[in-house]
Amino acid sequence: MIAVADRLRATIAAARWVETPPEDPYDFDGYIALLTTLYGIGREDLPVARLAEGHVDAVQIVRRHGSVEQVDRLHRLLKDGAMLGVWNAGLPGEPLVLSANRLSGGKSYASGAGVLTHALVTVDTQDGAQLLLLDLARTIPSIERDWWRVTGMQRSETHRVRWGGSPILEGDRIGPPDCYAQEPHFSGGALRFVAVHAGGVAGIFDRARDHLIDAGRADDPFQAARLAELFQSADAAAAIVRRTAKRWFEEEGEARLARVASARLAVAAIAERAIAVARKSVGLAGEFLTHPLSAAIADLTVYLRQPAPDAQRLRVGRAVAQGGLTPKL
Repeated sequence: MIAVADRLRATIAAARWVETPPEDPYDFDGYIALLTTLYGIGREDLPVARLAEGHVDAVQIVRRHGSVEQVDRLHRLLKDGAMLGVWNAGLPGEPLVLSANRLSGGKSYASGAGVLTHALVTVDTQDGAQLLLLDLARTIPSIERDWWRVTGMQRSETHRVRWGGSPILEGDRIGPPDCYAQEPHFSGGALRFVAVHAGGVAGIFDRARDHLIDAGRADDPFQAARLAELFQSADAAAAIVRRTAKRWFEEEGEARLARVASARLAVAAIAERAIAVARKSVGLAGEFLTHPLSAAIADLTVYLRQPAPDAQRLRVGRAVAQGGLTPKL
């Protein structure tokens, strides 16, 4: 866990997100620079990329909805080495509730639990879903670590967390109730993790290529054909992310949100095929836990399981039927 925290802190520093905290994209150049950074992190280390993407998400949200004083405080925290994340997934039977400025209940799929310094959470109140930026050293949750037993992404430290009546300060509240799910940023923000997925595909290409070269098998005609397909997969995934980022500033309304959903589905399909081809290329060697490809495949397989893919497919289909999406060069 300490290694993950150190790696995340170094990643944030290398991305220069301390000096220039991420903000909502206002032009293509700024957007593609952010997505390219996330892509590169995902290419090297998907669990750290998951945490880095969550950090970006949290910082953008606070900058979007926080007061001037809260944004200034955020910048001071970042200079002091703060690492943020967003914990939104509900814990079945134990919703996170704020009552009389006391926090009770929990969250599931809390990536970075025990690693992050601050978490942006949604809590149920009588006025709606309220965002809170929690200082995890002051508002300390209990962490259920035994729950996260999955085949990949173990190092993302994704756990269940709970609070039992922790006091909340007024300054912890970020924005008005129900601001978290406001569009276009709520659905459109998915392009960040799609860029990480695309980086994961490139990482699988890298590891399969390196294995075949090191083993002296890259010149085999069947392996060369597989390398060609892996390149095409990685290149296509990157191209989809870039084109979707460009169209973000050319389209509006439901069309651009549906395009992000389409990119998510397309990159996931490409990733599934790349995993299959890489496994066939490397063979049994890639199934050893010590082989670089093994962890890359396990991590990407788990990370691809983002929620509600069928809902995204329906969203794309509706946009097509309504004329909002049509293929063009």
